[in-house]
Amino acid sequence: MTQVLYWLFKYVIIGPFLRMTSRTVLTGEENFPANGAAVLVGNHESVGDWLFTPLLLPRRVTFLAKSDYFTGSGIRGALSRWFFAGTGQYPIDRTNADAAQAALDAGMEVLSSGQILCVYPEGTRTPDGRLYRGKTGPARLALRAGVPIIPVGVVGTGDYIRKVTRPHRRTPVRVMIGEPLDLTPWAGREGDRVAEREITDEFMRRIQSLTGQEYVPDVYGAEMKKRYEAVRKSGRNLLDAPVEGQR
Repeated sequence: MTQVLYWLFKYVIIGPFLRMTSRTVLTGEENFPANGAAVLVGNHESVGDWLFTPLLLPRRVTFLAKSDYFTGSGIRGALSRWFFAGTGQYPIDRTNADAAQAALDAGMEVLSSGQILCVYPEGTRTPDGRLYRGKTGPARLALRAGVPIIPVGVVGTGDYIRKVTRPHRRTPVRVMIGEPLDLTPWAGREGDRVAEREITDEFMRRIQSLTGQEYVPDVYGAEMKKRYEAVRKSGRNLLDAPVEGQR
């Protein structure tokens, strides 16, 4: 049923509207695997990223989403489950201490079934349009599963979300697929945090080369959001707001 919903959303329910209200361009399609599992890693500009990326790719793309979207009651809960299942979301529980392990287990299940898993390594939407330090989860998954990592850059979805209420303006949205990252230099280093960080830094640089965003390699996006929130609440200069939890 979930598979049927996915293709209904793509070709009948959401896809036609997205195409009608935007001008989409896909480049690098030759880098996208025709079969087999892979981890897509991309920048996260807006909620439109996980709508336009699967819209333009020929295979189903699965994302990891918090389980709350699938557990609501009543009509609203049913509509939420219907929407998120139909757009390729896979539920994981992010509320307990084992949330990171739950995400890894869910990702492994998706990859072991030969599917495409898309992960946003920044862990959150960019707060200011820049590209921030990547988390190492995608690298860990790819090493364990023995699958390629494919960088993807998406540009224009933020403008699309802001302008979608003005249908006479078709916002350009570009999805760019980069060359797969060869993990051979890190073969046999599953669980090695140094290897995971090296891989992560490499694919983040490749994402940046696709999108042209300013890259901030030493700060996580979530920490920058805290800085902006501190500025909003206190009125301090942004440069004076502390960045916590850097690793």
